Amino acid sequence: MIKKLNKNADRRIRHARVRKKVFGTSVKPRLCVYRSTNYIYAQLIDDVNGKTLAASSSLALAKQLEGKSKTEAAKIVGQDVAAKALKLGYTEAVFDRGGYIYTGRVAALADGAREAGLKF
Repeated sequence: MIKKLNKNADRRIRHARVRKKVFGTSVKPRLCVYRSTNYIYAQLIDDVNGKTLAASSSLALAKQLEGKSKTEAAKIVGQDVAAKALKLGYTEAVFDRGGYIYTGRVAALADGAREAGLKF
């Protein structure tokens, strides 16, 4: 039996495998998610030019998110990054879950972005 020593190392391996296929362009950027213990971060990235087009996080929206659960905060972060993307003229994105399982906060962020008008 193999004992797992580091969940984050396993996540990074999964993320590298996914990143071989998921690629953002200037027409359809990549919506990248990073989840820490307390916060969640989302960025719209143009991989061709190596630029971050828009970003949002529960840390940046901390005052607005007081008293909310982490899942509710993730949904609001998704709505915020989608609103910024729509303001810049991006209606579609490629979703990069960052090696995380698509449940809980990651799914809530994606649902929030979809509700705000961003298509995956």
